[in-house]
Amino acid sequence: MRILLIEDDREAAAYLCKALREAGHVPDHAQDGDSGAAMAAEGGYDVLVVDRMLPRRDGLSIIEDLRKRGDHTPTLILSALGQVDDRVTGLRAGGDDYLPKPYAFSELARAGRGPRPAEQARRSRDDLPRRRPRARPAPPHRRAAPESPSRCSPREFRLLEYLMKHAGQVVTRTMLLENVWDYHFDPQTNVIDVHVSRLRGKIDKGFGEPLLHTVRGAGYMIRGGAR
Repeated sequence: MRILLIEDDREAAAYLCKALREAGHVPDHAQDGDSGAAMAAEGGYDVLVVDRMLPRRDGLSIIEDLRKRGDHTPTLILSALGQVDDRVTGLRAGGDDYLPKPYAFSELARAGRGPRPAEQARRSRDDLPRRRPRARPAPPHRRAAPESPSRCSPREFRLLEYLMKHAGQVVTRTMLLENVWDYHFDPQTNVIDVHVSRLRGKIDKGFGEPLLHTVRGAGYMIRGGAR
């Protein structure tokens, strides 16, 4: 999906754009309200992610103008205020969903599916359809090395557990940083590569078919023999 991010915090914007690219999206970034409004007016975006407080022009006025022109591109509002009245104001301005800061990329990831329409966001939880429980994969410790298995460290086990919960799916580096290391920024280290390499040596060494695969340019995946 093509996503426009209007965010004046350069560090946060760089992190989010990187995470969106890892998830397979094409993000564009505008750093102030004027440039963001101009890019949004050109159209062609599947989703808009708009910070409420922006230099030169606030985010809500951008959304209001788009709606007046008949542009109903799904829009997610980011705000550091986090008050109920602020949420209501954002929805009334034409926003489709609202996310208070600080947030994790996993929360923002719903932008990849498109924010919910405003009327749906206002429905009560009881009216929403029930999700079917997702089948959980077999516990990872059942696969033992053929000779004397090496025990996983707590961090390695947490990494393996997260990968197993998403077996068959590509897990990006950003997802691992947030959910295994509790980082919400890129530490610019090879910490993931080191732990993945160690984990691979413990769960795949001695077996013909590996469980842990590297998906080039995307991340990692548990597949094959995970049953």
